[in-house]
Amino acid sequence: MTGKQTAEEPKHKKDLTRRKVVVVGAGAVAAVGVGGGLAMTASADQSATGASASASSTADTCYTLTSETTEGPYYIDADKIRQDITEDQDGIPLTLTLKVIDAETCKPVKNAAVDIWHCTALGVYSGYEAMGSGGAGGTPSGTPTDTPSGTPSGTPTGEPPSGAPSSGTGGGHSEPTDDERYLRGTWKTDKHGYVTFKTVFPGWYQGRCVHIHVKVHVDGTWTDAGYEGGHTCHTGQLFFDEKSVLASAKVAPYATNTTTRTTLDEDTIYPDNGHEGGLLYLKYDKKHIAKGVRAHLTMGVAPDETHDSTDTQPSASASS
Repeated sequence: MTGKQTAEEPKHKKDLTRRKVVVVGAGAVAAVGVGGGLAMTASADQSATGASASASSTADTCYTLTSETTEGPYYIDADKIRQDITEDQDGIPLTLTLKVIDAETCKPVKNAAVDIWHCTALGVYSGYEAMGSGGAGGTPSGTPTDTPSGTPSGTPTGEPPSGAPSSGTGGGHSEPTDDERYLRGTWKTDKHGYVTFKTVFPGWYQGRCVHIHVKVHVDGTWTDAGYEGGHTCHTGQLFFDEKSVLASAKVAPYATNTTTRTTLDEDTIYPDNGHEGGLLYLKYDKKHIAKGVRAHLTMGVAPDETHDSTDTQPSASASS
């Protein structure tokens, strides 16, 4: 697998050079995950025009490169090759299906290794429990060494905003504090470029909106031990609209998270460009979100390029 990355630079929110190509029949794709994953449908919040189109749609859809964003300090190089990353974590069931395509040719990127990782409903990252509140019942398990004055005890401060000075864990990778690895995992894309994960709806912590981290690795080799070699062609984050987050906040255990939440509009990492910047398409019962959420997104990547983090200027931004 590619090694741990340590660089973390500010995101590039504007003036991204867009490279657009056309793919036929993409529409709102009906995504079938590997290993018998669930078929995905259109977002509950999509507009009526083409919102329910399936994979057989003949409508033209433009793609550009998906926005690169910061890796964040809590990445752990893949050591869990699995689709179900939930372990024993409580939360709203989330089925996440991603389709990875070459943004230049629109062809699926097969056999790529896709990493995802995110915090618990109470804002804790596995491997870093000592840096934030969490655990059973939300019992505080430590305070970040760089917690500013006035920040609630045991609350992670998240990735620093653009231009913020580096202190403590901010501005680079942090070494894990424990051996826990829940809500982390890696799986490969199928011949159609799809990969599906089962997890829980993420919570929030100080300074960040609700999000999932993602990396795409290519040109490596799948072995019995996992994925070896290759390079990282995409480092980004996936985001949730405010309606879904507000709905989740009414459900246990999210309702017990007393940390002040940063909204999508307030977040300093979200590129503010919709699905092109990683905003997920979601489907769920608006009256009973606790039953589960399905999310999907098509990500356009540049397989020949290396984007370990935001240490290089992203070429452009996008998705379906």
